[in-house]
Amino acid sequence: MKIIKGDTILVTQGKDKGKKGKVLRGFPKENKILVENVNIKKERKRAKKEGEKGQTVEVPMPFPVSKVRMICPKCTKLTRIGYQKQEKNRIRVCKKCKQII
Repeated sequence: MKIIKGDTILVTQGKDKGKKGKVLRGFPKENKILVENVNIKKERKRAKKEGEKGQTVEVPMPFPVSKVRMICPKCTKLTRIGYQKQEKNRIRVCKKCKQII
């Protein structure tokens, strides 16, 4: 998966189209990512003690990687990510400006 934790992305499809956010976590086996302020679900929590009130908590849910595009930190454009080999390591590269991410 080419998008990793800490990347800034823009949602291109779905109910949250146009929202920007930072990747909090990646799930490579499911091909999904967890993004702040995107795909928010409201969970209702029951009262644990007598006399307490129940609460509604907003929790971000995993989102498919195919519905987002990365924003390049160098050129600030929507871009795809490529790889280049440098010695024995793979380095992520912006497809538009060819800069190392």
